[in-house]
Amino acid sequence: MSDNVYLAEGSRVGIRPFTPADAEEFTSRVKESGDLHRPWLFPPDDARAYAAYAGRLIEDPTKAGFLVCERTAVDDGKGNAAGSDPIAGFININNIVGGAFRCGALGYGAFAHAAGRGLMSEGLGLVLRHAFGPLALHRLEANIQPGNTGSIALVRRAGFRLEGLSPDFLFIDGAWRDHERWAITSEMLAPGP
Repeated sequence: MSDNVYLAEGSRVGIRPFTPADAEEFTSRVKESGDLHRPWLFPPDDARAYAAYAGRLIEDPTKAGFLVCERTAVDDGKGNAAGSDPIAGFININNIVGGAFRCGALGYGAFAHAAGRGLMSEGLGLVLRHAFGPLALHRLEANIQPGNTGSIALVRRAGFRLEGLSPDFLFIDGAWRDHERWAITSEMLAPGP
């Protein structure tokens, strides 16, 4: 676990960047969450895969990765968590394009111990404010397989609108999968903390 400062905090979660030091906890959480993730998601479940995955999120300017951490540790008064806040999930912004487009594509997953507790909803709200604030994006898209009702409910709660269906959109688990295209713009984001 990392002692990083949160980029943003809510009442129950904080968001922070991925670090190499998160490998052990992240991959353990992935292994515990296989039933929740399959067949929709295949995050890295060993140290080598995590290093490559996190490395891309850390180094590639077209990506921004955020760990959603449940705030259970005592804060030191300077915004530094004590380092024991468990990782509840992750939200990544991929394919970030600037200029007149200012858009990115979301990818995310909750871990089993945190699923159904509202932690990812709060974390997504923090990521949206970060994306539309410091990252200066205007639009975020989430492409979701139609049967993934939990993921659809998450973006719907956050205010995303359904824009259409993209047939054979992503190659997942050995086949091209259809995806619903959900999106939100900075103007659509509800006011909040």
